Amino acid sequence: MMNTTQEVIESSRRFKVLVVEDDPDIRELVRFNLTQEGIVVEEAQDGAEAMQRIKRRAPDLVLLDLMLPGMTGLEVCRALRASRETAALPIMMVTAKSTETDKVLGLELGADDYVVKPFSPRELVARVKALLRRAQRSEIEAAQVYERGRLRIDFATYEVFVDGKRRDLSLREFELLKFFVLHPMRVYTREQLLDLVWGRDTFVEPRTVDVHIRRLRQQIERDDSNPELILTVRSVGYRFNPEALD
Repeated sequence: MMNTTQEVIESSRRFKVLVVEDDPDIRELVRFNLTQEGIVVEEAQDGAEAMQRIKRRAPDLVLLDLMLPGMTGLEVCRALRASRETAALPIMMVTAKSTETDKVLGLELGADDYVVKPFSPRELVARVKALLRRAQRSEIEAAQVYERGRLRIDFATYEVFVDGKRRDLSLREFELLKFFVLHPMRVYTREQLLDLVWGRDTFVEPRTVDVHIRRLRQQIERDDSNPELILTVRSVGYRFNPEALD
């Protein structure tokens, strides 16, 4: 049951991934597996086409082959990192070049991850989703403000507003809410929340999490007896559902 429960959509919106690959069979394999996870896929068969697509509308992540006709993957990566508009765009290199030198060069040029062909589609999807989650959290933290629907959180001032009204949260309640909004839709056990929010060196009972969840629901839910945002996953733990804010 644990594995099934954790195989939830990790994001609160549909991400778009650009697959830059000259082999149509590999493009199809990647496209099929990513779309099965609700990810929107665009394709480019060479570096020049990839740059044109990114210039028109940047994706959330680029899956980039190194050995492309014309403009190579390394040149695409270098160009993206040199531009202010795409400097932070997540890039995952997917290539048959597997030597340590190749990997080091790719990562030094700015790739965020490096996957060697042949690859496991399941592993590739997991790594794509992990990279998308990290990028999303970085965007939110860099902005210092989370704002969606009726909820607004200022990470710098530790202020929380619901429907424009300020809510007085304790420090631990604020940290718990911040953790949830930075990790939407993923299920966490009480023990995981204690480790990740309270800290591994804090010795408190797992039921402490329940107490803080109950207080947090009273602050941010429309009806804390029928929560929509912080959901209980029976026999597992809790997850944050930002779609209820829309």
